[in-house]
Order: sequence, then structure tokens, then C-alpha cells
Amino acid sequence: MSRLLVTGAAGMLGRDLTAVLHSRDDLRVTAATRADLDITDPDAVRTAVTGHDLVINTAAWTDVDGAETQEKAATAVNGDAVAHLARACAATGARMIHISTDYVFPGDATEPYPEDAPTCPVNAYGRSKLAGELAVTELLPDTGYIVRTAWLYGRHGPNFVATMLRLAAERDRLDVVNDQHGQPTWSYQLAQQLVALTDAALVGHAAAGIYHGTTQGQTTWYDLARTVFTLRGLDPDRIQPTTSDHYRRPAPRPTYSVLAHDRWTAANLQPLPDWRTGLAEALASTPGS
Repeated sequence: MSRLLVTGAAGMLGRDLTAVLHSRDDLRVTAATRADLDITDPDAVRTAVTGHDLVINTAAWTDVDGAETQEKAATAVNGDAVAHLARACAATGARMIHISTDYVFPGDATEPYPEDAPTCPVNAYGRSKLAGELAVTELLPDTGYIVRTAWLYGRHGPNFVATMLRLAAERDRLDVVNDQHGQPTWSYQLAQQLVALTDAALVGHAAAGIYHGTTQGQTTWYDLARTVFTLRGLDPDRIQPTTSDHYRRPAPRPTYSVLAHDRWTAANLQPLPDWRTGLAEALASTPGS
């Protein structure tokens, strides 16, 4: 029986991931929340990792705008703490799957970013996440897996889809940006994909390195909002397009966050389906559908 440690188990992805893992009788899972494990404490990390075959790190500093003024604190969680986990895995022989982000890219491309595309973050959050990637690559070159995701939404945390549904009950009209492109990704579907990668990693069928954990296809926040309204039987014309200039925020956002998925095929694993498929399933499975 394989023994797994999940960090960040109380987060949106962490909760879905532990739910999927707990459905498996052949896996013994330790689900560690922030209260259970401070990943910035190297001694606590070494103790927690010991005895596990694989660690999935979903813990992260996720306040993108806050990172602009607290970059050191963000990097302590997204960079230094990841190095603690990777170092502990190297010492015990455990494999590691680390969740990263599209924000490591500059977001100025016109075609999907391949896994080996040059990185160049445009904000502090992206720099902090890149530090974590580099730690995994350096410390676990043969047993470390980096899964970049983007535009994540799900039942267990604040996200764009939930915000649109909340605002639908509060406002007659919503202005949503139409100049940022990405791949909306359902956290539960990503959790299932991470378990598939876990299985492949444990038996040596998936090579270490970078994978892109986003859906196929692409859309804008505006079109995503309209699709959410349509699937919920609301009038999509209540959504009006605007530009990012109307929503100035401390951290600049990539305008193009579309990722390619070639590494999954190389590992004999199917990439996630089109974003519309995941969104329809997610809305059908949540209250109010």
C-alpha cells in the first residue's frame, strides 16, 4: 500500500484531491492542513514527509495582489517551503508532485505555451512560484513533478465562477474583461488528473518534469461568464465586455495564459478535456444547478 502526504489539504484543490484519494483502498493518505503542518518549518517538514512514498504539495500563498507588497512572505511559502519539501523527499526517497501556475510565463504569447517554454514572470506571485519550480527541478531531477494549472475554480474556495453566480443574484449587469485568455479548470477534474499522475509516477510510467494541468481549448473571462450564465439558465446578455484597464490591480496579469499539454501523451495519460465539458459537469454537480 502506497503512503501519500497531501499538504494544503484544506484548500480548494486540496479538499478535492483528498476526497478522490480517500476513495482508493490501495492508498494510505495523510491530509495535512496549514494547522497540521507549517511547510515553512524545515524540521516539521522532515518529520511529516518521513514514512511517505509520495508528497503532493497543494499548499501555496495565493494572494496575487498581496504578493506585490509582501514578496518575501510569498516566496517563503511558494519558494523556500517547496525547497524544504523537496529536500525532505530527496532524503527519504519519496517522489513529489508540486502544483505551480501559468504565472511563471510572461503572458505575451499567441500560441499555447509548451512545458519547456522560457519562463519570465510579470509579478511577484509568479516569481515566488517560479522559485518553487526551480527548487523541485534542482533537488528532485528524477523524482519531482511540477503541474502548472490556471484559472482554477471549484466548490471549496473563492473563484471566478462562484463570484459570477453570486453577482448574478445581486446585479442586473456585469462588466467582465474580454482581453485575457486562458483555460478554466475545475479543481475536482484536476484532482483526478493528479491521482492518475500519482499512479503513473509510483510505478515509474511517468517521467519526472513539468506537466500542464489545465483544460483544453481557450476562452476569455467574458466568454466564461456568459457560458456560466447560459448553463445556469440566466440571460448571458447581462454580461458586457470591458478591458483590463478598467480593473487596475496591484499585480499585472498575463494576457495570455493558454498552456499546451504534450507531456501527458508522453506519459500515456489523457490530458484534461475541453473547458466547456468540465464547467458543465461542475455546475451540474453543485447546489443551485
